[in-house]
Amino acid sequence: MAKSGSVFVCGECGAEFSKWQGRCPECGAWNSIQETFVNDYTPKVSASAVSSRLKGFSGEISQKVVDLNSVSLTSVPRISSGFNELDRVLGGGIVSGSVVLIGGNPGAGKSTLLLQVVCNLANRVKVLYITGEESLQQVAMRAARLGCNTSGVKIATETSIETILAMAEREKPQILIVDSIQVMHLDGISSAPGSVSPAGS
Repeated sequence: MAKSGSVFVCGECGAEFSKWQGRCPECGAWNSIQETFVNDYTPKVSASAVSSRLKGFSGEISQKVVDLNSVSLTSVPRISSGFNELDRVLGGGIVSGSVVLIGGNPGAGKSTLLLQVVCNLANRVKVLYITGEESLQQVAMRAARLGCNTSGVKIATETSIETILAMAEREKPQILIVDSIQVMHLDGISSAPGSVSPAGS
């Protein structure tokens, strides 16, 4: 649960202070410290969703400490994205429980690539595509322009992480795509989406 009150956070390095200062003593940046208000909040998701979110990116937690050389090296099943080059970058395809961040300059084609991947995957696995920057109509028009088969593609427009978690719990997709992560926000954090959030929130 987030803390109540306000803190002062440096926009350059993320250092947190109890009062405002003109120069950040951590990184030396001038006029980079801003007051951030943090209120108590209760996540709008079920306990099971919160519990599963805390299990880590791999989707499972080791029950005990093991020697690294005792870990099974059997092949992990991978899901092909439908694009040979993307599969090559991912080491052969998408691994269950993995998190992949696709970056690039604006206009590089990230959303176009993700939409094509979603359409390729939808006829084989259950996918959920979350768009936070474009309307459903914009995405549908792009899909039509690309000639994508949109049958089976589940899509929603949302920027609240709590709401997205609730959607994911309800839909139970095998693959969740969020476009883009920089516009997502937590309801209890007052910082602007994409900016530094205070520690402990």
